[in-house]
Amino acid sequence: MITLIGKDLAKKGQEFVFLGPADECEKCRFKSSCVGNLEINRKYVVVNVKENEQKCPIHSGGIVVPVEIDRAKIELLTTSKNIFEGSTFTFNAADCDETCEFHDLCFPDGLHENDKCIVLNNEGKHKGECKKGFKLNKLTLGFVI
Repeated sequence: MITLIGKDLAKKGQEFVFLGPADECEKCRFKSSCVGNLEINRKYVVVNVKENEQKCPIHSGGIVVPVEIDRAKIELLTTSKNIFEGSTFTFNAADCDETCEFHDLCFPDGLHENDKCIVLNNEGKHKGECKKGFKLNKLTLGFVI
């Protein structure tokens, strides 16, 4: 997928979460190629940087460049037990209202309820202590689209 990103952010491997278009995007002639294909609250990674530059009033430096992006891999702590590398599952967030040091791994940016995921890596049991007493496994996920 191709989008436009601020020149200072256009680096291979750069990850970002799309939080939605700015008000100024509504009248921009590049809106469809810039934000038209992006999903709000999804995490993306830059896989290739193109060389064409365009002016943009909302990005630092006033310049955007086209980049090729994919959805980023997501790290997740989960209570699911029968998940192995290569398996697919539907993500359902844990029933937890605790705020702790692992919260961002249990409820990671870019992952939505009912997303279809594939386990790219299962690191096994997480060494940290869950406040709720859950036994957590650490996974690296990709998406089934």
